[in-house]
Amino acid sequence: MNKLSIMGVRIDNKTMTETMDIIKKKLHDNEQYIIYTPNTEFVMMCQNDEEFLELMNKSNINIPDGIGLIYASRIKKHPLKEKVAGYDLSVNLLKLANEQCLKLFVIGGKPGVAEVAMKNVHEIYPNINIVGTQHGYFKGTHLGKNGHEEELKVLEDINKAEPHILFVGFGAKKQEQWIEYNKAKINAKIIIGNGGTLDGLAGNVKRAPEIFIKLGLEWFYRLIKEPKRIKRQILLPMFMFKVLFGNKNIVREIE
Repeated sequence: MNKLSIMGVRIDNKTMTETMDIIKKKLHDNEQYIIYTPNTEFVMMCQNDEEFLELMNKSNINIPDGIGLIYASRIKKHPLKEKVAGYDLSVNLLKLANEQCLKLFVIGGKPGVAEVAMKNVHEIYPNINIVGTQHGYFKGTHLGKNGHEEELKVLEDINKAEPHILFVGFGAKKQEQWIEYNKAKINAKIIIGNGGTLDGLAGNVKRAPEIFIKLGLEWFYRLIKEPKRIKRQILLPMFMFKVLFGNKNIVREIE
């Protein structure tokens, strides 16, 4: 079983190791590879947004970035191998870039966040060739201004740098919109939409302690730390209710 459809969103049944092996091959073969990181929030958003659903299913791989997806697959007897967190995959990409002295370009976050994040990254992974940073507040496709001159300048900067890896952190849907609209214009190999990863790397958002992660309660830790997330986190019990009481095809194997 290589792929599942969970409420219409394709989820690739790959482990972290398998995903990294694919990435290494794509880099070796000089091929572009698009990675999205759906979790339960993404899946629930897609239920009321056909455009987002279509965007999510256009990637090369959708890793299962959410414990809710793992639970859903087990409840419906199509178990995914493991959770592959987008943040952890991003860190593994940094480790790979450090080992192979690869070029990295990052875009996203508020002004200054990307620079702080890459300063921290450089201290830990000095062999990474950080070839560019860009905040996410330029006018572009993700803000409904596709083809704007500010977006064209960002694309020019990326293409001049020719990064092996491009982080795109605009948050759900916006990053997928931007990548899908611009991927043919981007001279980068591994492109990952990785949400708040830059905030995490900058130290603005702390990850949950390991015990919370192992127990699948990272979402609960973040809710305690950021009570305003309740509107987003309420999607998790709504998702599980649909899984438990929906028809059997709500989670199914696909070709």
